[in-house]
Amino acid sequence: MHKTKMAKYTLGQVVKHRVYSFRGVVFDVDPEFNNTEDWYQSIPADIRPRKDQPFYHLLAENAETEYVAYVSEQNLLPDTSREPVRHPQIAEIFERGKDGGYRLRNSVIN
Repeated sequence: MHKTKMAKYTLGQVVKHRVYSFRGVVFDVDPEFNNTEDWYQSIPADIRPRKDQPFYHLLAENAETEYVAYVSEQNLLPDTSREPVRHPQIAEIFERGKDGGYRLRNSVIN
């Protein structure tokens, strides 16, 4: 029997990578790996994540640039810095609340 794991992180949540120095806002979640096999095989075998876990699409940033990242749940941690994420597409999808968190814009929900 195959049991689907519930996603630990939610849309709008700010997370950071466990190993690499980047963070981002979750804008989509796949219940398990849903990318190409070439992409998966490009990850070094010693750090390659399991496929049977949620994978998150992030509007991500590091010190140099902004980009979209696809990251396994096992490689994410909550980002508690409360610092805004500077990705230019955030305003298209999210509004920033008074608490520093992000919530989906009404136009995205409808």
